[in-house]
Amino acid sequence: MSQDKTERQLNLVICLLATRRFLTAQEIRATVHGYGDVENDAAFKRMFERDKKELRDAGIPISTGRRDPFSDEDGYRIRRDDYELEPIELLPDEAAVLGLAARAWRHAVLGEAAANALLKLRTAGVPVDSAALPAVAPVLGADEPAFPSIWQAVRDRRPVSFDYRRPGQDTPTHRELEPWGIANVGGRWYVAGYDRLRRDRRVFRLSRIVGEVRVHTTGPAVQVPAGVDVRSLVNARPAEPDQVALLEARTDAAHALRRDARRIVPGERAGATGWDLVEYPYTDEAALAARVAEYGEHVLVREPERARTAVVEHLRAVVAAPVKDTADQEAPPAERPAPSRRANASSEQLRRLLMLVPYALSRDVRVSEVAEHFGLTEKQVLKDLSLLWMCGLPGYTPGDLIDVDVEAAAETGEIIIANADTLAAPLRLTADEAASLVVGLRLLRDLPGVDSSALTRVEQKLRQVAGAAVELADSVDVRVDADGETARLRKQIGEALETGHRLHLRYLSGYADRVSEREVDPMRLVVQDGHVFLEGWCRLRQDVRLFRLDRILELTVLPVAAEVPAGVRGLDLSDGVLQRSADDAFVTFELEPAARWVAEDHVCSQVQELPGGRLRATLRTPEPGWAVRLALRLGATGRLVAPADLAERARELAERALRRYSGRDRRPPADGGAAPRIE
Repeated sequence: MSQDKTERQLNLVICLLATRRFLTAQEIRATVHGYGDVENDAAFKRMFERDKKELRDAGIPISTGRRDPFSDEDGYRIRRDDYELEPIELLPDEAAVLGLAARAWRHAVLGEAAANALLKLRTAGVPVDSAALPAVAPVLGADEPAFPSIWQAVRDRRPVSFDYRRPGQDTPTHRELEPWGIANVGGRWYVAGYDRLRRDRRVFRLSRIVGEVRVHTTGPAVQVPAGVDVRSLVNARPAEPDQVALLEARTDAAHALRRDARRIVPGERAGATGWDLVEYPYTDEAALAARVAEYGEHVLVREPERARTAVVEHLRAVVAAPVKDTADQEAPPAERPAPSRRANASSEQLRRLLMLVPYALSRDVRVSEVAEHFGLTEKQVLKDLSLLWMCGLPGYTPGDLIDVDVEAAAETGEIIIANADTLAAPLRLTADEAASLVVGLRLLRDLPGVDSSALTRVEQKLRQVAGAAVELADSVDVRVDADGETARLRKQIGEALETGHRLHLRYLSGYADRVSEREVDPMRLVVQDGHVFLEGWCRLRQDVRLFRLDRILELTVLPVAAEVPAGVRGLDLSDGVLQRSADDAFVTFELEPAARWVAEDHVCSQVQELPGGRLRATLRTPEPGWAVRLALRLGATGRLVAPADLAERARELAERALRRYSGRDRRPPADGGAAPRIE
């Protein structure tokens, strides 16, 4: 059935490309092979409507019009000017950055669109190099289930409706939005637009959209206000912190908290450790309490008294939380089906054939080369050629059919195609394909080793050949967010990669409250959404590791040549930068509505909806102590339920911290080392 459908649709494309006038549906039924055997008019109409939709979805521009001024029946044709990809020439540096831009989406929902765009450009003879610039690896994630529908709505300028759960809400609320654009900020996707029900502009985080997104296909198109800046709307922040808390912090603890401090005054020392006074800015006592409680007894609020009281109440909630796991009392977890990211086999084969023909006609190619070029097996290529041999112009006589030497392809691997002039030109880029490339190009701005001039030139050339299809990219904002220090580190690492020097890092672990000294032989920079990572051979761990730049406390370029061991390759980033291990621990939290952010900000192995907007989330971590710190941070908004020993550990640490606030154990032991570290 799939083969018959592909054959019918390819014959339809050839027919509509070859005609110079609009053909009515009945003329198409009478002339295009594949429609003649349909049993009745209703069945034909359903089949023809499905075929038109699928062809248009694949980027094939079927036009509708009347064959003459006196006709009242619609006709159809494909205008070559709308179908064919205009010639494009790229310089080597432009081809390199374009290939890199396409790789940004390869593991995400638009990976297929970006890959198809490269195939079309290669089919047109554009030497796109997808393996160039190995020192930079962009990765764009788009795992939110709502992303494809929101992308479609922004692309087509259509309003949407959906249910949305704000932080702390028990139940979601219904929203109707006229989307203006989407932006990736801090690794998360947001949509901004006009909320019809609130009658004001609003920003929505895609991961908080509940259920399906309905795209409204009728009514007027969305009008985007001139000069709207979606990223600025997303980045709108409340007023700067107007209060300062005075904290006591152990010298070898609270490293992340210290980075946000206004001032740190070294305190008394007892041996290798001691206590410092930290002036910490804040706006909300509850948020401050969560941040301080995360470090247990290693951080104490000295003043103001309101903040001390907030921390005490927060810690008491951790102590009061039941440790016993209540999993057996809850409903079984509801699986979240992964959205389909691939078209059906027939549509894929049709697009492939429309690229294979111009590719083979413009050069001498063999089956093995085509298989490698399109990512197929040689058996699949032979199957495609066999189907192509049965297609052609209406009439379908030997002089009308595409001539394919199937025997030569099977026996010698040589591909010989003739009588296929109708399909000789490659298909132009769709809006998704063009936008995926342009958005990828913009992600590369300001990265070391990437020529900004080449980025500008190739984007201009894409706009010339893709026309209005590129306009979607103007509504999508992705960039690398970096403060001055991170930008400086990025530049230093780029220079080290270029000169081949080793690096010394003081690095703050993302899981443990720990700073380590590392010597790293740099391999490449990895851009994951809004963050930049250094990937390199860690001489301490004797393995390839990723280091997030905003966690590098100090960096020194050493006067030593980098020596990455032979045979060592970069990490597999198909699932993002978060690397899994068989030694990871699984931890489970029960989260109140106010703590649903845990499931949004961290990759969960399983998520279960509970009554009242609560969640039961299972995460995996290489550092079980991280789960203890998270439990201390959550306070009354969530509790660690498994493993039970970690839950008990969190309660013990909260009790120890409370004893310090109560006046007992106000100071650590004299050697400063008896208090256990929270890993």
